[in-house]
Amino acid sequence: MKFLRDFLTVCAVTTLLTASSWAAPKAVPAASAKSSTKILGAVEEKNGFLGGRLFDVLDSVGGTGTWMEWDVNGVRDPSVMKVLDPLLNSTNKPKMVWLITERETPLLSVLLPKGQGEVIVFYELGKLDAKPVPLKLNKVLTPDVVFRDYKQVSPTEFVHLDRPNLKISVLDKRIRYTYDNPDKTPLRYDADFATKTIVEKHAEVNDYLGFLKYEYSMMLRAFVQSTRGIFNWQPWHWYMDKWNSKYMITPKEIEMILSKGYPPDYITIFKAKASGGEVIEMRTSGNGFLEMVITRP
Repeated sequence: MKFLRDFLTVCAVTTLLTASSWAAPKAVPAASAKSSTKILGAVEEKNGFLGGRLFDVLDSVGGTGTWMEWDVNGVRDPSVMKVLDPLLNSTNKPKMVWLITERETPLLSVLLPKGQGEVIVFYELGKLDAKPVPLKLNKVLTPDVVFRDYKQVSPTEFVHLDRPNLKISVLDKRIRYTYDNPDKTPLRYDADFATKTIVEKHAEVNDYLGFLKYEYSMMLRAFVQSTRGIFNWQPWHWYMDKWNSKYMITPKEIEMILSKGYPPDYITIFKAKASGGEVIEMRTSGNGFLEMVITRP
């Protein structure tokens, strides 16, 4: 595994826990005018959260939303650190931290030890307020940390413990994530798109843009949020326009694809060059195959 450790020492991987369904989460809401932070409530288990009790509690509060795990090595939102700094500097340090955004204001949950048991405390934040920074890859310690939710099936292959169609291959210069779940109905392409009116073209481009944003959110759930510590962005930053907009596919690019009148093999939705020279590309077949590739220079 030396080659894997060497690669990951340069390259690295992000933080999140998928606590509910596989459906893609909604976009992060715009920052609220409110800036206050308050405790919304707490749930205590005297013997600790055993079995699936922890996720039952999170789901009961988050509903169908997606809890995203905070990464200690990621960019730190001041509003989040207002809650976490005192805890991290205490003797009663958090065991896990999550955040959910599918609500009017973000909600932070912190799992803390309490005597022989545990308590989850929920904090309502006014907004998420970190300023956008360039994407970069962090260093990590071992594949056991990075691929915590995966089973290694060969020297270079990992398969997700709950989703066998979600796989990762690791080579010296590349990490490749794939998720394969074929759609019953392939994405439609009109051979006569180029002859349509401006209004018709605009409507169709918007439809495709909505579909591709959904595919992007699926890739974030499947790839970015199922591994640990690779990127400096927190999971929620990937959903924010002010962080991702310059890396995303544009309406003009979608129109150029549709004008050809036939489906391409793949559509690149997100492509960024990290500060260390690594290239991160997310693309879709439009028919249930998703891929993210991290290529080292």
